[in-house]
Amino acid sequence: MNNDNELSPYIPRILIVDDMPDNLNVLGDILKAEGWKVRPVLNGELALLVAQKVMPDLILLDIMMPDMDGYEVCRRLKANAELCDIPVIFISALTDTRDIVKAFASGGVDYITKPFQAEEVKVRVSTHLKMHYQSLELQKQREELQKQSFELQELNATKDKFFSIIAHDLRSPFNSFLGFTRILADELNVLSLKEIQKIVGSMQFSATNLYSLLENLLEWSRMQRGLISFHPENIDVLQIVYECLAMVIEPANQKGISISYDIPDNINVFADSNMIQTVIRNLVSNALKFTNRGGKITVSAKIMPDQSTMFSITDTGIGMSEEMVSNLFRIDVSTKRKGTDDEPSSGLGLMLCKDFIQKHGGTISVESAEGIGSTFLFTFPCNSISS
Repeated sequence: MNNDNELSPYIPRILIVDDMPDNLNVLGDILKAEGWKVRPVLNGELALLVAQKVMPDLILLDIMMPDMDGYEVCRRLKANAELCDIPVIFISALTDTRDIVKAFASGGVDYITKPFQAEEVKVRVSTHLKMHYQSLELQKQREELQKQSFELQELNATKDKFFSIIAHDLRSPFNSFLGFTRILADELNVLSLKEIQKIVGSMQFSATNLYSLLENLLEWSRMQRGLISFHPENIDVLQIVYECLAMVIEPANQKGISISYDIPDNINVFADSNMIQTVIRNLVSNALKFTNRGGKITVSAKIMPDQSTMFSITDTGIGMSEEMVSNLFRIDVSTKRKGTDDEPSSGLGLMLCKDFIQKHGGTISVESAEGIGSTFLFTFPCNSISS
């Protein structure tokens, strides 16, 4: 075998299409002598079927055939998304310039005239095989570069989000807290007990929001760096929801918002306890933040046909526009806004929820209408998580 044809251990597959058996035999012998796999067919219809099945690396195609000529075969190949990149070399007794031009116009990459010379066939086939493999390699490299470019954009967006939170979102609760401490330091002697209680309550509110933001920021940062441990186990859904709601009952009471749950007994999920608590706590806190005083929040869960558990957290809050919903989990688009009592919001908690849910192989989605409320739907597996 000629060393020039030893492109790789992979053996090229060549489809030969000609209605003359003698031509198929001669061409087949020439190509087989070079170590290539050959598949001969006698007509265009069969050629299309075989090409779809074996995905040849190159096609040698006659023009003058009954029922379907070579031009039409080539046009159909090029119209097929799976076959369009296969190089087609026409091999025909037609020597008129118009016929040759028509062959190239229909998608051919080369043209060999009959009677053909064995060395010419071998050189042209070898050349176009090499060009085809180089084209495939370039396409692979382009796809890899596109993937790396996308990952770099994601990293830059993550970095920008991180610095934005540090620069802006942390400043507001810090400023509020510092402002209240300044008032206490300067006017403590003249403030009434009622005024002091009000200021301390506001300080607690600012400190709670600041702690929540810092906690999410640290968790998110560790998640991005792959530093969060992941230990899924069987968890009782009713118990975990009860524990999460106990942690948000105080801010709910302060806004006069009622929280109820509708969860059947004996539903278990296979999840990391810390992660599922973070998801439920963040989504309920988010509902509290964007629900007016006197509103309602409902937490429910049910087993789906695929044996996953579907959670839903529904509020009667201010809702969201379609544009906001579509951008809600995008790190490169800011959707933050203040809550109904001016609670700060960075949008970080929702991204953390998405990461934790996807870590379990689950999904999260949102249904919302402005002025009516929102429902966050997310799933966790009931059984072990598939690798």
